[in-house]
Amino acid sequence: MRSIREIPEAERPRERLAQRGPGGLTAAELIGLIWGSGSGSRGVSAVDLAEEALARHDGLTGLARASDLELEAIPGVGAAKAAQLAAAFELGRRLLADWPAGRWTIRSPIDVADRLILQMGRLEREELRIVLLNTKNVVLRVATVYQGNVSSSLVRVGELFRDAVRLSASGVILVHNHPSGDPTPSPDDIHLTAEALAAGRLLDIDVLDHLVIGHDAYVSLRDRGVAFDRPGSRG
Repeated sequence: MRSIREIPEAERPRERLAQRGPGGLTAAELIGLIWGSGSGSRGVSAVDLAEEALARHDGLTGLARASDLELEAIPGVGAAKAAQLAAAFELGRRLLADWPAGRWTIRSPIDVADRLILQMGRLEREELRIVLLNTKNVVLRVATVYQGNVSSSLVRVGELFRDAVRLSASGVILVHNHPSGDPTPSPDDIHLTAEALAAGRLLDIDVLDHLVIGHDAYVSLRDRGVAFDRPGSRG
């Protein structure tokens, strides 16, 4: 591996950033810019160190899900670089959460899962979120309504619809995670879905789906035909 001084100036990440912009850099080069320097003791550049980290975790997605201890276990990374990388990935997750209203339209369960699985898939405790939609299935807001044990006996159904009523939402999608990593719906999940559907009918707010998020997968209860009258989504 080469040290940063051995890389031709035109190939160094900072120079390439100035020439091509961030979109022209590889994932390893972007991580190298975050880290700033490589491992002096090993004589490797920050980009080489990033490439090694990406290879160990099967790419960017795996690296984003790695714990601090797993990152620190990579020779040359250490606590400081692990913290820098964790902070960068967290900023990315928060950017997804703060996506401007009116730019996120839901057409299928994967549209929800793609955005929330990175935020919720590795949470250490359960969270129940509700995606609020207008009549065109454009997201108005994603609100966290419960943290802890998401049980039908503990979650107040009225809390699920509080923001929906306030924002005059036409439909909602329930989303919660299983910290175990297994997204298989539990009897409590099914019961909560049935209660939400009943309450939604009274309030004239469509409950379009209930997604259960695992570590790397999700289950749509509507697609499974669980609790819902029929598969499919609102047209």
